[in-house]
Amino acid sequence: MSGGRIRRTLNAPRSQGSNPGMKTTRWKPAAHRFWREWLKPGLVIVLVTTALRSALADWNDVPTGSMKPSILEGDRVWVNKLAYDLKVPFTTWHLAEWSDPQRGEVVVFFSPANGQRLVKRVIGLPGDTVELRDNRLFLNGRAVDYDSLDTVIVNAIPAVQQSRHAFASERLTERRHPVMATPALPARRSFGPTAIPAGHYFMLGDNRDNSLDSRYFGPVPREQIVGRSTAVVLSFDRERWFAPRWARCFTAIP
Repeated sequence: MSGGRIRRTLNAPRSQGSNPGMKTTRWKPAAHRFWREWLKPGLVIVLVTTALRSALADWNDVPTGSMKPSILEGDRVWVNKLAYDLKVPFTTWHLAEWSDPQRGEVVVFFSPANGQRLVKRVIGLPGDTVELRDNRLFLNGRAVDYDSLDTVIVNAIPAVQQSRHAFASERLTERRHPVMATPALPARRSFGPTAIPAGHYFMLGDNRDNSLDSRYFGPVPREQIVGRSTAVVLSFDRERWFAPRWARCFTAIP
């Protein structure tokens, strides 16, 4: 009888809780379901969204004041990446081109110096001659027209800074845009004349005495231009704990 009891004990079925293989078997369907229903669709959405932002439209944070008074530090500007061409996502390879940057437009591009994304204004087109004489711009030998600037734009600059700057309205085309200078800063106020080669564009910041632009790194190749900026989408005041500047949100760039 003792032998029978031993055989029954040895042949007794194991409880389900003591079988590690069954635990693994239960987890596999749950993990597969989580991947199929949640993780995989989420990854697809992220990849598609990122690709669309790379090829179609995006916004660009502006950390410096090189485009003041048109664009302030803390502005986030809309970038239309289809304004001029269609590129392969995450590259500068052009699939098709249907337009070229025009004089006076604000564009986002990769700096020829270090690859950093910058926001500047198109001043010189391919074939143009650009010259700067004591902060007065000359295009193809002709002086650009300047006038006094609307006080509404000037008032967007903090009052403590207004007395340090000189403001003007510059006309490159039929439209005018604001520019500013800081006489106390050492800057490259005279430049050229410089001929712009084919397929290149001369960029300047509206804040002429505080902008790293084509005066320093030269004309920008066409393929390095990301897109055109036409509006401020969001704006945060960094001097006031990033408080929103509601009055600047969804406003056109001059």
